[in-house]
Amino acid sequence: MLSRLTRSRTLAVCAAPVVALLAVAAFAPLPFSVAQPGTTVDVLGKDKGAQVITISGAPVRRTEGQLRMTTIVATSPDTRVDLPDVIDGWFRTDRAVMPRDSVYPSGDSVREIQQHNREQMKQSQDEATRAALTYLNREDEDIEVALKLADVGGPSAGLLFSLGIVDKLDGDGDGGDLTGGRVVAGTGTIEADGTVGPVGGVPLKTQAAGRDGATVFLVPEAECAEAQAERPEGLRLIPVTTLKGAVDALVALEKGTGKVPSC
Repeated sequence: MLSRLTRSRTLAVCAAPVVALLAVAAFAPLPFSVAQPGTTVDVLGKDKGAQVITISGAPVRRTEGQLRMTTIVATSPDTRVDLPDVIDGWFRTDRAVMPRDSVYPSGDSVREIQQHNREQMKQSQDEATRAALTYLNREDEDIEVALKLADVGGPSAGLLFSLGIVDKLDGDGDGGDLTGGRVVAGTGTIEADGTVGPVGGVPLKTQAAGRDGATVFLVPEAECAEAQAERPEGLRLIPVTTLKGAVDALVALEKGTGKVPSC
């Protein structure tokens, strides 16, 4: 039967299911989330009136400059994302279309996801504190660190938490600030041994950093290429793999000595 159809009739017959599928897709919810640049918070300062890092049991330095952790904002797991939303996100540099399962654990309710994110944040804070005190060789001292961020979950602020603790307790180790008075932003998970891990949404986070005045962005080394993709003009990217590497790079940048790595 197919061999007797003309070319135009064949194309019409083949195209009909495709058109039908596109019509269904246009109105059916899709398994994606749409993300955009979120807020940034200076971990050396306050968030919604509360000090982000509070340290007791040791003298705390007065710091200059800023260390801004960065976030993305994604549509919630129960938000309907349709084909026009996906197409719009693909063609905009300030949006990213991401598989929903890569943003939220599959099958979890909104409440369960919020609880999961809170637990990840708490674990990240504990790891950040241990990493910072271990780096400073002060893990055996009676130092208490409290970390607080409103409305932010997940582990990606770990590196900035650790840097904030180091800056408040020791600065650059020679009386100066890690930031050198700059607005420094960044992202990255942290392990207790100081290892920095990758995170998601880096191109959106660099945009958030540039929007909020950052001139330096610390990025997990494995995500350098992603960070370059939508890097705002004037934002310097510094790749890091460890807390020590991040501190060394900031000190070299502040003092103008030594080599500062770049993406």
